[in-house]
Amino acid sequence: MDIVKKQQKRNLLLNSKYQIGLAAFTCFVFLIFWANQSVGSVSVSRNDILVEKVLQGDLEVSIEGYGILKSDKQQLITTLTRATVKEIVLKPGASVRADSIIVRLENPELAQLVDNAQQELAQKMANLRQLKLNNQRETLNESATLAQITASFETATLKRIAQEQLVKKGIVTQLTFQQTVLNEKQLGKRITILKQRMEQLVLVHKEAVNIQQERIKQQQGQLNIAQARLDRLTVKAGFDGVLQRLSVELGQSLASGQEIALIGSVTDLIALIRIPQSQAQQIEIGQRVIIDTRRDKIEGTVARIDPIVENNTVNIEVYLPQNLPASARPQLNVDGIVIAETLKKVTYIKRPANAKASTQVSLYHLAENGQNAQLKHLKLGRQAGRFIEISSGAKPNDEFIISDLSNLKNSSETLTINY
Repeated sequence: MDIVKKQQKRNLLLNSKYQIGLAAFTCFVFLIFWANQSVGSVSVSRNDILVEKVLQGDLEVSIEGYGILKSDKQQLITTLTRATVKEIVLKPGASVRADSIIVRLENPELAQLVDNAQQELAQKMANLRQLKLNNQRETLNESATLAQITASFETATLKRIAQEQLVKKGIVTQLTFQQTVLNEKQLGKRITILKQRMEQLVLVHKEAVNIQQERIKQQQGQLNIAQARLDRLTVKAGFDGVLQRLSVELGQSLASGQEIALIGSVTDLIALIRIPQSQAQQIEIGQRVIIDTRRDKIEGTVARIDPIVENNTVNIEVYLPQNLPASARPQLNVDGIVIAETLKKVTYIKRPANAKASTQVSLYHLAENGQNAQLKHLKLGRQAGRFIEISSGAKPNDEFIISDLSNLKNSSETLTINY
């Protein structure tokens, strides 16, 4: 019995050593597996990442910018002479017509100048009437003289005819007859001279009247200028639009040429859009532009590209159609998207974080089960707004994580997605 008990104790001791060794080996293998897993794979939550699918088709290469709407037709109103602001009728933002009064100015010197010009004009017109009366009197005097001499000439002619018969009969001496003939000739010459004088007198009178009328015309011009300057003290818009800026205050003294207001058209608008300097080389005149007013979208075309770079942006001018929605108003802040070109049948994806055109990036590619992701290298092409072209490394319907996971790419090429 004692020998049998010794054998059982020895077998139990051997079995216990074997089980302890197996358990230690199993733990060692598990630790190695767990260590490998912790080094090669990282877990992320599905709610913390953005996943996008690779698409294929036509893609518009767009360049985004921002800017404002401005009136294509503007008019700057300035003072013609020194004046003081007497009344402000309209304020900025008011809709105006061509005859709308914006402000009223005053200048007593101008009013006095107009009165003086009016009095001078009235005096010159009175002088013209007096001149015409004097000319008429002189013409009547000359006409009376001519009539008197003509009558004397006719009498002399009758006398000569009568003496021609009497001189033949010896009743009238030859000397008396010759005196009569001479008197008739002298009177005829005086008539001729008087007629020539009257013709010249008419021309002289006409020229004198013309000179006086020119003086009146000049004075009328001076009066018109003075009146126009006085009328300009009532400042009007000049055309239909909106009062964009008012640069004066009540009671302010203005110098000649000082700005009063800026009037801009409401219907004729252009858009001034600022785009990044790095993308300016893709802009060309005539390209299509979408202007977003936050309420409506307006389609226009690139009309001008400013050659000056300011704050790393380039200004472009966009022509807009005539019929604009009510939301389009001058000085409105808008967004602009320039359609530079259309890429035909390309593979693209929504632009990943920090990705740039014509570069190579590494993105996590989701497996079909959606639970694992493997790091994959992609070659990117042209950027089109929120999307970017994939030149190689992906095919349509592939899914990639586009979130910024740069802190994980250096430590793990594999991701586990936790739902």
